[in-house]
Amino acid sequence: MLKGRNPTSATLVRRRDGGFYLHVQICDAAPEPASVTDHLGVDLGVANIATDSDGTIHSGKPVDDVRRKNNLQRKRLQRKGTKGARKKLVRVSRKESRFKRHLNHEISRRIVDTAKRTGRGIALEKLKGIRTRIRARGGEAFNRLSGWSFAQLATFIAYKAVLAGVPVVYVDPRHTSQRCAECGHTERSNRKSQSEFVCKSCGLSAHADKNAARNQRALANRSVAIELDSQVG
Repeated sequence: MLKGRNPTSATLVRRRDGGFYLHVQICDAAPEPASVTDHLGVDLGVANIATDSDGTIHSGKPVDDVRRKNNLQRKRLQRKGTKGARKKLVRVSRKESRFKRHLNHEISRRIVDTAKRTGRGIALEKLKGIRTRIRARGGEAFNRLSGWSFAQLATFIAYKAVLAGVPVVYVDPRHTSQRCAECGHTERSNRKSQSEFVCKSCGLSAHADKNAARNQRALANRSVAIELDSQVG
């Protein structure tokens, strides 16, 4: 498996189940990022984990289903309060974490594959303050927000993009959920609900996350165009 590769270090790891694994770090050269003028905008959210500017929605329903099931199990185990129940709680938490990680890998791979196949870069929102920008009212909504790893998904997208030679542009997501992707009119009341966007100026009706992703695509395209102009100048 390592033939022709360049291993730089190795660590022997003992798993909780008693098995041993050898983690080998390999140094590979990443391809040069492609030169692009268009981007696939990616909006991160709670109800929908990720939505791209092509209109593809990566739903958070599988995670919600697992979380609801595990929450019921946690409540039963917490009421029981035995040593065995506490151990079971830890196993449930680890299982849910592995499921989230697997889903983040799946979503990030699809996003990067789409960008590479269509010869585009990826427009990804800057994550700073994302938990304050995304509103979550009520216990269930708050649990969905606090229980999701936006940073993990963004990291998976970023490193998979590097390996695929797909450039990533980070954009400021402020007002992208309130701005019309068609006419540019920005108003808080444009977003009627979590999923519904209706522009008060031009009347555009769209899924709110798709509209936001289109705005992020436009910001990335504008940023790259300005950079190219400055290089020519």
